[in-house]
Amino acid sequence: MEGWQRAFVLHGRPWSETSLMLDLFTENHGRVRVISKGARSKRSHLKGALQPFTPLLVRWGGRGEVKTLRNVEAVSLALPLSGTTLYCGLYVNELVARVLEHETPFPELFFDYLHCIQSLAQANGSPEPALRQFELALLGHLGYGVDFLHCAGTGEEIEDGMTYSYREEKGFIASLVINQRSFTGRQLRALAERDFPDGDTLRAAKRFTRMALKPWLGGKPLKSQELFRQFIPKKRAETPDRQE
Repeated sequence: MEGWQRAFVLHGRPWSETSLMLDLFTENHGRVRVISKGARSKRSHLKGALQPFTPLLVRWGGRGEVKTLRNVEAVSLALPLSGTTLYCGLYVNELVARVLEHETPFPELFFDYLHCIQSLAQANGSPEPALRQFELALLGHLGYGVDFLHCAGTGEEIEDGMTYSYREEKGFIASLVINQRSFTGRQLRALAERDFPDGDTLRAAKRFTRMALKPWLGGKPLKSQELFRQFIPKKRAETPDRQE
């Protein structure tokens, strides 16, 4: 490989006593797996850099599926994620690692990822809008095209007050049935615009992205979601009861 690539570490694990195996998300090569030799040694200067959410410049070599990391430079300090936003960031990383095929370029998605992580780091309120926006961007880049603004049955433009049922590979069809696959026209318009002004549209977006991503993820649960479920009871236990 020639030249430097912008990249983020998605996941890392020990490879030997002194080396790490890393999944990188790179700007022009997509998801790349590399070995960083000596990164675990006591004298290594890479320990702090090869962490998730740290913007990197990297170079690697090799012809096999697993490359050898040649050079790495941290562009800046890691983006500050902690508590809930840290678990959200880990979820985004796991989603990218699970869904993207090896060494398939997604340069536009790389910047959607960067925007999502930056939004999480700067979040003053709920991290949910940033997650939903990224999930919808990911689905779009994977070729999962769905028309949120027209009824799949008639082709007519959706109406805010009507209810539509989601049909895989077809879209949204006007329906009187209300269930988990039902969305109002207002909710669909929010999905189309990737703008969620309230809890109702955010919950609808989460329902849709869970359904749409399920075929890509298969039946294997996401580890980041399991960790977050463990984190929530602990967080509640640490919160003192209010004194009236």
